[in-house]
Amino acid sequence: MPPHAVTSTRRPALRAVAATLAAATILTGSAAFAATDSGRPAGPPDAVQRQLDGLVSESGFPGVLASVRGADGRVRDYTAGVGDLQTRRPVPRDGQVRIGSNTKTFTAVVVLQLVGEGRIDLDATVEHYLPGVVRGHGNDGSAITVRQLLQQTSGLADYDDVLFTKAQDLIDKSHSYYQPRRLVDAALTNAPHFASGARWEYSNTNYVLAGLIVEQVTERPIGEEITNRIIRPLGLRDTYWPGVGEQSLRGTHPHGYVAVGPGAPWVDVTDMDPSLGWAAGQLVSTPDELRTFFQALVDGRLLKPAQQKAMMTTVPAPGFEPTGEYAYGLGIASHELPCGVEAWGHGGDIQGFETRNLVTRDGRGAVVAVTGLPTGEQMLAEVNESVETALCGTDHRASSAR
Repeated sequence: MPPHAVTSTRRPALRAVAATLAAATILTGSAAFAATDSGRPAGPPDAVQRQLDGLVSESGFPGVLASVRGADGRVRDYTAGVGDLQTRRPVPRDGQVRIGSNTKTFTAVVVLQLVGEGRIDLDATVEHYLPGVVRGHGNDGSAITVRQLLQQTSGLADYDDVLFTKAQDLIDKSHSYYQPRRLVDAALTNAPHFASGARWEYSNTNYVLAGLIVEQVTERPIGEEITNRIIRPLGLRDTYWPGVGEQSLRGTHPHGYVAVGPGAPWVDVTDMDPSLGWAAGQLVSTPDELRTFFQALVDGRLLKPAQQKAMMTTVPAPGFEPTGEYAYGLGIASHELPCGVEAWGHGGDIQGFETRNLVTRDGRGAVVAVTGLPTGEQMLAEVNESVETALCGTDHRASSAR
């Protein structure tokens, strides 16, 4: 969600509440060192492992898992902390996590593939594909294009701001089922925040509407389209779209947690209904497979050249992350790393899990997943720093201590 909401798909809704909370309580005990390369134990902790250990021992996350691909093509999996606070079992290497708003990038790819097939026009209106859906309280689907949905410049309010208004909702509503139209209708009880195209603002509503457009055009479920067009062709065996009412994770996974305030205990929300994210945040994956997806996308293996160019044409995205400047394309964001390299990714928040990820054109890539939602901006920033450490080799924690 974006920076001002409370729930699911990424920071925005999540952060309206999170920004009001201070840092979470630090867990006791040391982080578990466990980096592997081709299944072999690694040597002494490197800069990435130190950064991930700090996410547990200093930032207070229950557990961390990561996948990193270096410029040399070598892939390493990392873990830190514990995978279950009750049993103290270790974090599973490359376990399944809910990837939240990274789902938006998958949805955007499907839309752009349909554009390349001549079945969707990026500059056609929402009203053209979904007659009568976006109306009321000043909202007008005839004034919003498909491109503006994917670019986050529609001006539509975020349904998270209506359905989730306090941190406790992250727990109380974790088993609630939401139909896509219910999400859209909730957003439309608010007036648009600005005229379409006037500026950028993150709204999960945009991607639920994009998913509805895919279903209208293909006459098939958006989850099926994502599966057949992306997941299967890339051979992502541990990535899947949860079925209606499916609340448990299917494969090996760590537990996911929510804390409602500073000093509050972590509450286990591993089993939850991800329908509140739908085409904006429902998918499950692993760090390695999520990195594989973004690298395939940036390498041009999922889209035709014209649609690839459209996706990576960006506008400024103020507030997309708590630190650093980002620009937003069509379901993907660009960011200049501290080492001067342009990187691309998205990131996602949903109950129990936060993921941050970036890949570069020279083959580097990193996905870091933490097993608790941040309760403050500093925790968010530290997860982002861990991704930058993985890609640039700069140990943020070591340098900040000097």
